[in-house]
Amino acid sequence: MTMSMTAFARGEVDIPQGKLTMEMRSVNNRFLDMNLRLADPLRRHEANLRERVQQQIKRGRVELSVRLDANSAAGDELRVNTARIEQLAKLQRQVRKVLPKSKRLKVHEILGWPGVVDEAPRDDEALVTAVDGLLDTVIERFVDDRGREGQRLAETISQRVEACRNEVERLKTGIPAIKAHVRERLESRINEILDKVDNERIEQELILLLGKSDIDEEIDRLIIHLDEVQSILGQSGPIGRRLDFLMQELNREANTLGSKAAHMSVTSASTELKVLIEQMREQVQNIE
Repeated sequence: MTMSMTAFARGEVDIPQGKLTMEMRSVNNRFLDMNLRLADPLRRHEANLRERVQQQIKRGRVELSVRLDANSAAGDELRVNTARIEQLAKLQRQVRKVLPKSKRLKVHEILGWPGVVDEAPRDDEALVTAVDGLLDTVIERFVDDRGREGQRLAETISQRVEACRNEVERLKTGIPAIKAHVRERLESRINEILDKVDNERIEQELILLLGKSDIDEEIDRLIIHLDEVQSILGQSGPIGRRLDFLMQELNREANTLGSKAAHMSVTSASTELKVLIEQMREQVQNIE
């Protein structure tokens, strides 16, 4: 299936820590260029997330953002270490026996003492598991979106391929008439200029000039390249670069055709082909 490089997908899920939101978007790029924006607890897992995306996406500038909106009740819980406070109280009584006039510890001093306040451990494993599951969903939606857009691109390109075929076929059908026209025009000009002409020399010159204006090879190569474009559109995997190369080859043949224009129909066909090829090339830039 032809895949576009332009797509967007979004997903969200509620977890004990809050709401997890993930967005993935991409635009055209010659290579794969990834930019990840992650919630702080997930930064250590960036390499894993990057690798999982790379398994599915081969070209494009991809941006993946993961946001965690924590619930007020699901924030990091603070707990008081009662055993440590009792130790401080015991130490304070022992000190006051020696120094009766010493001040008692205040609450903020107790809370600031190392080990008195513990932060509840964060369940990173559960968070990563939730992100992995959400990533599966978002990537699936993302790839589907790329596929739908890619199918539309393939249909557009196929239409242009068919239009090119029609133009080439019309040109191919008219080749005998074009050659006859060229020969007649050349003979007429020679007869006008020369009073006495060596018929054998005229024939040699005609063969040479007709050869220079012959377009059979260009037409054959155009047909081969158009067949290849249609074949590649039916293949899976990244095909954008191959199509881009074929657009260059098609354009080269169309230009060569124009340089050999010995009849108005050839000039017209060359111009029309270049317009159609450029339209295809613009669409190919969007294909993975």
